[in-house]
Amino acid sequence: MTKEFTPDPVFHSDTANKFVADVVADEYVPLKKEVYVKKETGLDAMAGDGGYQEEKYLGNYLRAKMKRDGKRFWAGDNISEYVNDHNKEQLIDEAAEAFELVLDRLLIDREDDPNSKGTARRLAKMYYNEIMGGRYDPAPDATAFPNDSADRYEGMLVVRSELRSMCSHHHQPVSGVAYIGIIASSKLIGLSKYTRIAQWCARRGTLQEELCNDIAREIQKATGAENLGVYIQATHGCCENRGIMAHSSLTQTTVLKGSFKDDAGTKKEFFDNIKMQQEFSPR
Repeated sequence: MTKEFTPDPVFHSDTANKFVADVVADEYVPLKKEVYVKKETGLDAMAGDGGYQEEKYLGNYLRAKMKRDGKRFWAGDNISEYVNDHNKEQLIDEAAEAFELVLDRLLIDREDDPNSKGTARRLAKMYYNEIMGGRYDPAPDATAFPNDSADRYEGMLVVRSELRSMCSHHHQPVSGVAYIGIIASSKLIGLSKYTRIAQWCARRGTLQEELCNDIAREIQKATGAENLGVYIQATHGCCENRGIMAHSSLTQTTVLKGSFKDDAGTKKEFFDNIKMQQEFSPR
């Protein structure tokens, strides 16, 4: 007995044709942002790194590039070779977007609260241009003048520099004064340059101990002086505004090099000068 074949309507119908008619063509919408592409190189293949492609954030691209270059980018490091006036605005835009998310997670109404509207962008600009500007700006131009004539200055020079910094741990303000002393070498820099260098070192996330070393290193580099001292006294918001809630968190750090460290008379002259400056211009 022969059974008549009956087509299955699911498999033998014009449904497929109907589906084709309903297909919507893919739409390609431009990102309206630069796309940064790193192609894989031979070294990448050897290292097992297939390169990277960031479709949205310049900050991610720069972080990846610094890692690949072996460039350290801790809170206290200067990374001005990667950040410039051309790309800083985009980085501020990206940071503002991140701060918007932070405010949202803190349950702050940034749409309707008039005091919170625009706060995210203000924070981003403040970090990049002010309280952490020393990370992104190149070192100040410290023009040097010769000090090698017969009547060259060979004495001690002590400069008082007011500082504003930020602790890396809690991003709380650090406010204080640095006293920078040198025995003049074969070149001198303008008096304002000592403060510009100190403030450039301070405007980043740091610890006071690190900051003292940073200022000493940069002053030594600018002046060529082998004999110098840096004394900082500062108060710390991380101790006064949180944690122990100290009434005063005054902290003192000192870095001494050359005769400032080894010669008792030079060390005494340095601290005597600091004492006189404190009496003349107290904190």
